[in-house]
Amino acid sequence: MRILLVEDEHDAARMLAKGLRERTYAVDVAIDGDAAMAKASVNEYDLILLDVMLPGKSGLDVCRELRSAGKATPILMLTALDNVDDRVQGLDTGADDYLGKPFDLNELLARVRALLRRGPRLANNILEVCDLRLDTRRRTVQRGARSIELTAKEYALLEYMARRAGEVIGRADISEHVWEEDYDPFSNVIEVYIQRLRRKLEEAQPGTRLLHTRRGEGYRLGAQELGDV
Repeated sequence: MRILLVEDEHDAARMLAKGLRERTYAVDVAIDGDAAMAKASVNEYDLILLDVMLPGKSGLDVCRELRSAGKATPILMLTALDNVDDRVQGLDTGADDYLGKPFDLNELLARVRALLRRGPRLANNILEVCDLRLDTRRRTVQRGARSIELTAKEYALLEYMARRAGEVIGRADISEHVWEEDYDPFSNVIEVYIQRLRRKLEEAQPGTRLLHTRRGEGYRLGAQELGDV
């Protein structure tokens, strides 16, 4: 899942981005409202963490403009202004949730998970595809009776594909949701991670392939179908 973090305090942005990346989220950072609007206009995000007190264009302005542009991306506002009127104003501009500073990282992560679960395909903490089981809260993976150890990026890729199980997912779509903005579209990094995941999944259950390639189209997680390689 890819998150846009809008925070003008460099130390706070660095620490938050680090904490989110350690939980397998891909994170882009914007330090002001104009940069946030520019990134949101060209990238597809699963969630926006938006500080209210920004230089120039405020977080409230950014939220209002995003909603006016038809962006339905979940927005969690972060601010030191935490009285009732401020919360009401933030929610009325289109934010989905509001968290006052200072906050505990675990609470932030819980709110992030809750917002990401609101979509119809994201309601469950447990994802199951055939004999594959992902616990998205604990970030654990099991196939049959065997646990599978994955790197953070391998897990992020597998979770994204599990949430869209049965669909053919192209490289551009994967890069939008699993990699950050420094992703090189001419690299073969996605193919490398697909190969690693396929190998680990097949080592856990030899002879039964779950991760398939559709030549010229993309990749699919699920039972084999016509056209899968």
